[in-house]
Amino acid sequence: MNESRPTVVVLLLSLLVSLSRGSPARWNLVSDDAGNIHMVDISSGTGLAYFDEFEPLFDPETDVIFRLFTRFNPDNPQIIQWDDPESLIDSNFNPAHPTRFTIHGWVSGEDANLHGLIRENLLALGEFNVVNVDWGAGAQTINYIQARNRVGAVGEMVSRFIDMLVAVGGASLDDISVTGSSLGAHCAGNAGKFQQGRINTIIGMDPAGPLFSLGQPDIMHHSDGQYVEAIYTNSGLLGFDLPLGHANFYPNGGRSQPGCGIDITGNCAHTRAHQYFAESIGSPLGFVGRRCASHEEILAGVCTESGPQALMGGEPSNYGKGVSGFYHLTTNGQSPFAMG
Repeated sequence: MNESRPTVVVLLLSLLVSLSRGSPARWNLVSDDAGNIHMVDISSGTGLAYFDEFEPLFDPETDVIFRLFTRFNPDNPQIIQWDDPESLIDSNFNPAHPTRFTIHGWVSGEDANLHGLIRENLLALGEFNVVNVDWGAGAQTINYIQARNRVGAVGEMVSRFIDMLVAVGGASLDDISVTGSSLGAHCAGNAGKFQQGRINTIIGMDPAGPLFSLGQPDIMHHSDGQYVEAIYTNSGLLGFDLPLGHANFYPNGGRSQPGCGIDITGNCAHTRAHQYFAESIGSPLGFVGRRCASHEEILAGVCTESGPQALMGGEPSNYGKGVSGFYHLTTNGQSPFAMG
């Protein structure tokens, strides 16, 4: 038996007791992109001095790594440095092809599951410049608060990289989309903020909820891009609970997902967001959402039809199609998830 299990059980019981008494829980369960669950202190106090002593330094200018994949190098990335134009000129980057960024979340990095899934589906569909953003040096820490507070800096580095793509590589902001999962969703939003909302599409896959609230300057927002889409699969637990995009999609109600069983931590549902999005890229059926009258209706489990249906995710995105509001859809409990 794993020696850490008794401690985890105690922490889980403490959390459940706290919730049952109606008091705010200091500890919360947060998932990384690899599917591992961590018990995290999300209090706003300064009780993380112990962690801070061992916190590695994170310099976004050197520690955020950009890896380019194309059909010429689908498995072997080319590292491009945001401040080295030659690294871009010597790469397979092609401004005639759309550019798609993927950004991982907490305690993940180069090998984050979403990078591979989304890249494989994009390159199977057509010619793309796929850029995997690796901020593992800042995300791979037990200190969730530190990682959470780095989303702005990561977004700024993605924005600087985009500046080079445009100035040196001849790219157009109209051909760029930035997608992120969990904390990576807020990184994507911040990339859009630093670009003054000019990026074609920003997509947040179950944007992280712990320690985020509306009105914060670094939270994902509908003004971050020309079209901003949010996909909610574990809202209210690991994911954010309120609408953040122009279009907000709530598969299966947005809180729990079929096929996840007794998903007490929310981890399975949380990771479904990037799985759904990856599948949507080339799905023959697509994830068709019904437009509902309000977010409150979706929370209540009802949906008054209030406009045209729309596809969640997909390639290209809904940019320019007038898609906005709140959408409900259902999925299968296992891959392929799309039901049309």
